[in-house]
Amino acid sequence: MKLNREDVLHIARLARLGLEEDEINRLSKELSALLEHFEVLQQVDTTGVEPTSQSTPVKSVLKEDTIKPSYAREDILSNAPRREGDYIRIRAVME
Repeated sequence: MKLNREDVLHIARLARLGLEEDEINRLSKELSALLEHFEVLQQVDTTGVEPTSQSTPVKSVLKEDTIKPSYAREDILSNAPRREGDYIRIRAVME
């Protein structure tokens, strides 16, 4: 698919890009070449191929949560500048 100058300007407007004249010409060629690659991909027979959103196995990089002993509540609250019962009292963040 060949993109013309108006197509590139329309795409640039949608992306809120200001383009110089030489950029318009260059992008017209580059985007046209990119679309030609997609046209080739559209010709591939995908009959019997399951749709997928992830082509590689998903592996969590996070470690497992483990319960560990914590400090005593009174030790933590004793360091608070202001407290109210079992809570730390702070100034209002929102009005």
